Amino acid sequence: MNYFSSDFKLGILGGGQLGKMLLFDTRKFDIQTYVLDPSEEAPSKIACNHFVQGDLMDFDTVYSFGKKVDVLTFEIELVNLDALVKLEEEGVPVYPSPKTLKLIQNKGIQKDFFSQHNIPTAAYNRFDTTTSLKTAVENNKLSLPFVWKCTEFGYDGNGVKVVRKATDLDALPNVECIAEAMIPFKNELAVIVCRNPSGEIKTYPVVEMEFHPEANQVEYVICPARIDDAVAKKARAIALNVSQQFHHVGLLAVEMFQTEDDEILVNEVAPRPHNSGHYSIEASYTSQFENHLRAILDLPLGNTDSKVAGIMVNLVGSEGHSGPVVYENIEKILGWNGVTPHIYGKKQTRPFRKMGHVTIVNEDVNEARKIAEQVKNTIKVIS
Repeated sequence: MNYFSSDFKLGILGGGQLGKMLLFDTRKFDIQTYVLDPSEEAPSKIACNHFVQGDLMDFDTVYSFGKKVDVLTFEIELVNLDALVKLEEEGVPVYPSPKTLKLIQNKGIQKDFFSQHNIPTAAYNRFDTTTSLKTAVENNKLSLPFVWKCTEFGYDGNGVKVVRKATDLDALPNVECIAEAMIPFKNELAVIVCRNPSGEIKTYPVVEMEFHPEANQVEYVICPARIDDAVAKKARAIALNVSQQFHHVGLLAVEMFQTEDDEILVNEVAPRPHNSGHYSIEASYTSQFENHLRAILDLPLGNTDSKVAGIMVNLVGSEGHSGPVVYENIEKILGWNGVTPHIYGKKQTRPFRKMGHVTIVNEDVNEARKIAEQVKNTIKVIS
């Protein structure tokens, strides 16, 4: 198959920032791209060959889009699964496959999969509604505190809440959910695994994630993680095992907890390029986006090693600001060594909305972390 400068068409479901960054590499290789997204202002619109506006959850829209392309991938899990199944049955390669997506799309099914395959994870209970979870608490069948997670449609800290007292449940939507044991952990880690249909498989180095205390969003991603080699080895081995159990093709981001006694528990997975891999654009020999492309096209995978330490800072909308976006002090950080901003192209900001990220590269990870803090304190996303 000739992918380059040819009639080959790659379809991408979702036109957000992940799609936009993936399209940087399709353009580098001159691969023709089609993107489907509900928003007329989707960040990917400026970078693809053909943009289609439409509902990702609508069967007919996704099915007819898929019939136009030679290979189909996605940058968001919330897509119509039945359409993907039918497309695959009719011979359109879909990567990651609908079978993989079905096991991951719903967090309850995902947790059951971990249990069934002896993948270490926090203890949990599934509930069909928050009301039935509340009843379990009232009948002392569940002890507080725990982490409430809706099983579908959660993203970026939305759909996750720490429940410390029974009344905390009153403010939560009445949806299918899980109650997960609170894990006392030292670090939140992630490993990105890439795998192609031929079975070649590679992992990126372990990264460490620092979270915003209120928004439950990643503030910093640090590569390499500041952990013992033995713990890093264990994390990569578990991520490889998770990938092989899911039989995924493309990228799989495996988020984990490192417990107080250095056990590794899998928190959740995402079958696509991931926030925890953005550092790789500047810091790795092959970025996560290029490797996703290589994987889904069954090309040899690129080197996943880092050339240099990398830290990513998420740029999110400042509290109290909603409306047309302004990036304050961006010219200041552009004058600093090893600092690269990525602006996603969302015209409207709102509190905690992901608007971009900044990568800081440095030979010394601790020095990079200091600069990352300065970046965070300097640049403001306001309206």
